[in-house]
Amino acid sequence: MPELPEVETVRRGLAPVLEGARLTHVLARRPDLRFPLPDDFKGRLEGATVEALERRAKYLQARLDTGETLVMHLGMTGRFDIESAAGSTTPGAFAHPVPDGAKHAHVVFETDGGARITYSDPRRFGFMGLVPTAHLAEHPWFKGMGPEPLGPDFNAAYLADALEGRSQAIKTLLLDQRIVAGLGNIYVCEALHRAHISPMKAGGKVTKARLAALTEDIRLVLEEAIEAGGSTLRDFAATDGALGYFQHSFRAYGREDEPCLTPACRGVIRRKVQGGRSTFYCPVCQK
Repeated sequence: MPELPEVETVRRGLAPVLEGARLTHVLARRPDLRFPLPDDFKGRLEGATVEALERRAKYLQARLDTGETLVMHLGMTGRFDIESAAGSTTPGAFAHPVPDGAKHAHVVFETDGGARITYSDPRRFGFMGLVPTAHLAEHPWFKGMGPEPLGPDFNAAYLADALEGRSQAIKTLLLDQRIVAGLGNIYVCEALHRAHISPMKAGGKVTKARLAALTEDIRLVLEEAIEAGGSTLRDFAATDGALGYFQHSFRAYGREDEPCLTPACRGVIRRKVQGGRSTFYCPVCQK
C-alpha cells in the first residue's frame, strides 16, 4: 500500500491541475470502489471549485468551495492519469504487472482548465468520500489521528509524552496512527536504522535524546523519499509517469542478509516479523 511519500507525490502531481479549478464534468463508471460512492456524487461535485488539495496521513483531501471536502484514498492500486494542455502524464510500468484497460478507469474529473483526471484502480481497494469540511477532523477516518510527522507538532517532547511508560516495541508504536499519522512500515524501518534504535526496544525506554534524533531521522527519510518520488513498491507509480527510485536508497528495508551500511558497522541486516509485518534491522548497531 502506498505510504506517506507516495501519497504526497501524487498530491504534488495533481495540485497544478486541480487547485483553483472548477469541476465541469464528473463521470462515475460504477457506484462503488471499496465502499459505495457518496449519494449524488456527480451532482455534489460538478460546478464545485477545488480551493486546495491537501494530504492528511495517507488520504488526499480536495477542499471545495461548497463546504465539503472530497477525500480520496488510493488503496493498493489506485492511480491518477492526467491529460491537460501541457500534455498527458500517464504512470509508467508497475514494479509488478497489474491489469490494464478502460474497465479499471472508474472515476473521471474534467475541469474548466481543460484537464481530464482519471482514477483507475484494478483491485478497487481505494475509496472516495464527501465530508463536510467543518467536521473533517471529527470524521471516523481522521478522529483521534496523531500529528503529521512532517508537521510542527511532531517533535521529541511530543513523542516522549506519547511513549511514556509504554512497554510495546517502538516500531509497533510508531505505526499506531493515533501516535503519529501516516507513518508506514518501510519508512519506520528506515528511520529506526538511521537512529540506531532497535525496533524491538520498548517505546517507554527510549531516552528523550534518542527520540530527538529519531524524530529528525523520520523527517529526513520522508523528505528524501518525497524528493525521489516515493519508493514504488508493488503497484504504485507517480502521477508524472516516473517510477519512484527511493528504494535504491534503502539502508535496511528489504536488505535481509546484506551488510549493514552504517559506517564501521560489521553487522548484517536481519528480518523479523512484528505485528504481522516484516521488520528489517541491524542487530549490531541498533540497540
